[in-house]
Amino acid sequence: MTHLWLDQLPDGVVIADQHQRVEVVNAAARAMLGEGAVPGQPLEEVLALVDQHGATWWEQNEPYGGLGIRSGVPEQSWLLPDGSEVLVLARLHRAGPGAPVEQVALTLRSGRGRARLDRERSDLVATVAHELRSPLTGVKGFVQAMLNRWDVLNDEQKKLMLATVNADADRLSRLIAELLDVARLDTGRLSIYPREVDAQVLAGRVVDSVASATARTVRLDVDEPELEIFADPDKFTQVVTNLVENAVRHGDGEVVVTLRRLGEGAEFPGVSLEVSDEGEGIPEALRRRVLTKFWTQGSSGGSGLGMYIAHGLTRAHGGDLRIGDREGGGALVTVRWPSVDWRDHVR
Repeated sequence: MTHLWLDQLPDGVVIADQHQRVEVVNAAARAMLGEGAVPGQPLEEVLALVDQHGATWWEQNEPYGGLGIRSGVPEQSWLLPDGSEVLVLARLHRAGPGAPVEQVALTLRSGRGRARLDRERSDLVATVAHELRSPLTGVKGFVQAMLNRWDVLNDEQKKLMLATVNADADRLSRLIAELLDVARLDTGRLSIYPREVDAQVLAGRVVDSVASATARTVRLDVDEPELEIFADPDKFTQVVTNLVENAVRHGDGEVVVTLRRLGEGAEFPGVSLEVSDEGEGIPEALRRRVLTKFWTQGSSGGSGLGMYIAHGLTRAHGGDLRIGDREGGGALVTVRWPSVDWRDHVR
């Protein structure tokens, strides 16, 4: 029996008959199990897999024995002869409940993907723990100082400590909100409530707010009034805020927010939002990484989620975000945002 199409699969496939003899071994399975894995050989010998204690897959699972109602073996982690991890899943085919096993079909998948995912999860936990620990340490320290020295602290000292605690609490709240946004973006559960809004009004509020909290010059440049977009106003405000604060944190000189109507040759009617600074810019090799989760550079602080969220929210509204160079030096982030309901064009 030939199953050449199985050789096109990325996962290993092994099928054995009722006599425990291998019928089919695809190319991926042979690469994992070795050249001795060929049709006609006993499944027990072909499936040379062991666990960390030396027990074999065959001994632990007894695919042709056990309860007569078993229909499969759940996915388990095992070690190949070369020591690498493989994930094995088996299906036991019977003519009916209680009947003997007529065929065993197994899939073998490399464990590298799971190991990479485990590393990413560990990195995520470590990063989140670090970001949460810093403001929590400040909160605990000042609260403990006030509890221990309340009678000897004057009103100004108490006010300063409480203001610091309040700022750290705001930082914690924002980080938690960012993490929730990331989870919603990753799972496709982001809720948006778009409508026609004035981009100039929303962007102007952000510019005024950020400018009041920094010594840097932050200004808004608009070529015409009433630049309407179709957006959830809270999400658009969040995108502008993340981009402007990122430019203030990592760039130099003046930060300029520019709003323009997209030209006739654009893919969709909308508005272009540009945020530029006069810093060193972002090297082309790093621009894709800037849009990933928890990417940070230097010692300027931040959770590393701002650009990822801005990119995700923009895409969720049918727009796009690009990173380029400002003329004369510096970074330029361009967001193209639709002015029409993009959902009408994807149905």
